[in-house]
Amino acid sequence: MEREKIIQAGKIAKQIKDFAKSFVKKEMLLLEIAEKIEEKIFELGGKPAFPVNLSINEIAAHYTPTYDDKTKAHGLLKIDFGVHIEGNIADTAFSIDLENSSENKKLILASQNALESAKKIFKENILVSEIGKIIQKEIEICGFSPVINLSGHSMEKYDLHSGITIPNINDKREIKIEKGVYAIEPFATNGSGKIHNGNSSGIYQLIEYKNTRSENARNVLEFIEKEYKTLPFCSRWLVKKFSAKVFFALRELEQNEIIYQFPQLVEITGSMVSQAEDTILVEKERKIVTSE
Repeated sequence: MEREKIIQAGKIAKQIKDFAKSFVKKEMLLLEIAEKIEEKIFELGGKPAFPVNLSINEIAAHYTPTYDDKTKAHGLLKIDFGVHIEGNIADTAFSIDLENSSENKKLILASQNALESAKKIFKENILVSEIGKIIQKEIEICGFSPVINLSGHSMEKYDLHSGITIPNINDKREIKIEKGVYAIEPFATNGSGKIHNGNSSGIYQLIEYKNTRSENARNVLEFIEKEYKTLPFCSRWLVKKFSAKVFFALRELEQNEIIYQFPQLVEITGSMVSQAEDTILVEKERKIVTSE
């Protein structure tokens, strides 16, 4: 664990969050929003830890614009992004209401309140179920449901989801928080509280480096391994390097189970979802919220 790089990634994430809040508005192309955020991350000395997620309304997570996306910002928009410095990650998210909707605003407050309360009690040796319990309580006080099959997560170098999950409900697990880096990630909904897999996302992750038949696919794979290692990446990034022919390579790599494509995550009743997220570095007898 490289403490200073973890902290620096968090500082950049905080700056990016403020930057995004300053310019995102209704009817902007999602593609423009994503590229502005990703370019700013590079400008500030970091790299994107994963493609910017811009998920609207019932889509809880894993929507990133395609290279030719014409979708415009509207509704209840979740902006979820990560910053890494040499694999040391900060992961953060916030939600904005682009419709002046009182229901959307209440949902946003629910996930934000849950995050703030969870950050206060988060420390070494606390049970993950205790964190989930406070998240669930805060969201239900606001009259909504936590999304029970989405969760926060531990992070390690070049590993966004490194094994420990931070639930959004009291799941009764007796797992304790140890020293390390964690993302707390409450999702609130006015629906049933569950998500299912939706459309393909165009977001991928390298799962096994092995030989592939075509030269095109080999070249793409070599670039993926060098540039992203085991962090998520998207087709939009690769089109800039390889043009639209990259989709043939991605299909081959996916069919050979070399890369995995994440599905969009959608609330099962089509109801609204809000999200809030911050990263915490847990050290002996102290913690640092790196992204606030």
